[in-house]
Amino acid sequence: MTVSTSSLNRTIVTLQQLAESSNKHSLQQILTAMIAASAQPPLAQTLSTQTRRNQQNSIAAIPFHQFCLDSRQLKTNDVFVLLKSQALHSQKSRDYLIQAANSAAFILSEIDPIALLTATDMNTSSLADDSQSFAQQQLIALPCPVLYVPNIRDFLGDLIQAHLQYQQPVTLPAVVAITGTNGKTTISQLVAQLAQLMGMSSAVMGTAGNGKLGALVQASHTTGDALAVQQFLYQMGQENVDLLALEASSHGLDQQRLQGMPVSVAIYTNLSRDHLDYHADMAEYAAAKAKLFDKTHFPELTHAIINLDDEHAQIMLDMAYTSALTVWTYSLNPTKNATFVAATINPSLQGVEIAVRYHVSNNTGDVHLDSTGSNQDQTNTITVVSPLLGRFNVANLLAAIAATVALGSDIDHDIKRIAAVVPQLQGAVGRMQRVPSNQGCFIVDYAHTPDALQQVLASLKTHCDGQLWAVFGCGGDRDAGKRPLMAQAGLAGADQIILTADNPRTEDPNMILQDMQAGMSAEQYQRTHIEPARQKAIEYAVQQAAAADIVVIAGKGHETYQEINNVRYDFDDSVVLQNALQQAGRV
Repeated sequence: MTVSTSSLNRTIVTLQQLAESSNKHSLQQILTAMIAASAQPPLAQTLSTQTRRNQQNSIAAIPFHQFCLDSRQLKTNDVFVLLKSQALHSQKSRDYLIQAANSAAFILSEIDPIALLTATDMNTSSLADDSQSFAQQQLIALPCPVLYVPNIRDFLGDLIQAHLQYQQPVTLPAVVAITGTNGKTTISQLVAQLAQLMGMSSAVMGTAGNGKLGALVQASHTTGDALAVQQFLYQMGQENVDLLALEASSHGLDQQRLQGMPVSVAIYTNLSRDHLDYHADMAEYAAAKAKLFDKTHFPELTHAIINLDDEHAQIMLDMAYTSALTVWTYSLNPTKNATFVAATINPSLQGVEIAVRYHVSNNTGDVHLDSTGSNQDQTNTITVVSPLLGRFNVANLLAAIAATVALGSDIDHDIKRIAAVVPQLQGAVGRMQRVPSNQGCFIVDYAHTPDALQQVLASLKTHCDGQLWAVFGCGGDRDAGKRPLMAQAGLAGADQIILTADNPRTEDPNMILQDMQAGMSAEQYQRTHIEPARQKAIEYAVQQAAAADIVVIAGKGHETYQEINNVRYDFDDSVVLQNALQQAGRV
């Protein structure tokens, strides 16, 4: 989502002016670090002292309009920031550098420009002297200066926000950030809704869209790049938003796209297999998530809210305690000594009634235990009636309640006010979304990992008097090892499954479905129907389900398209399901 400040973005400024004008971040130190970085090897080995001094001085004083991370969007006298891509393609990066140099005021490069301007070897220490000399001549001959800043991600967000604030100062909203494999979208929307019901103007940023509540604009990524994130934060400040609830993806955290965001409350939901096409293993995946609780990355952090029921919770707890945060935990297990516990859960197809037991100190937020493991101080319990279906949505609600309490100042008073407005909550689009029908129960959900699917099915099973059906597939060009695990999760939780296409992207849907069937037993095959065409699969489920059955269409949720061979076709599970129900006379 782009910020509507086009006139402001053309304001002329220099890096030195930004450093001198900022009272929130020490941009003088940042500028010094940038200059120091340019004097370090390998650049220092290839540029003369006088050349480095000339480039540094000129860059600090060169007027520019705005920062740009995409060379295709670069305008004359913008600053182009050249970042490394996940798959390092030196030829493409070199092309971006040369193309941008024709119109940029100057370039800040995360990649060593000397290495880029040689052949393909990114290790300058192994370059021949004549290649380095030629690259140096090319660098000097470029139409604009290039500064090598290998650590630019450490302060890029701060720099962009300082530039926006220089043009027109605004008060930025408080930020609650949610990370985890599942639950991010729902919790972000619940936090925003609760805060708004408590009198705060709220917005969200994530998978389901960006914007103020009720006016979301679809986003291409869960967490946008550093420029998009900072522009959106600034725009919400312009619109007097008090609270921004955002999803912090592992990609976004690993690539420091959220650097400079004023995150005060951080939430951890869970970790299960996902994105292993990006992360080397689960340990690396968990480490990326843990960055959200590191105060060196987010200096305005005060509270960490962590799911005590997740097996990876200790990693997040360790980081949160190292950062000296106020740590609150939540759990669905009434025997655990979490800060917020669902002591009892009474589900129905209309929602769930929860007895929430909480013990939070107004001073530190710590839970004090005696030698028997029991709370030394008195705990409190309050009844909450939620319209959200599913046991996992109880966990999501506990996290949202804890975050909203953390934003306030009077814990007991705030919890009572929050409990009173919970019945007004609405689930996120495509998350346990019930599509109306006069026979049977039909749900659309985004569950696209084995763990998420298992949780959805386990939650719905408690509501089901008949058979539980699951319609789902797996995305193409993604972690293939997840495919049989998805099928087994469906078979473990549902009575009948229908395997179909998700977003096949550039893969053959039949091959994806074949991968999903690996390891199935004869009994499992009897409970499995294969239909590659997703619309036909949904129609089949509607036709086959009995009046007492529950059908969940999983995997795409809020998405309004199906991606096939690099083309996105209109496809909304909830709309297709509504049409199928009408055709079957079930509405």
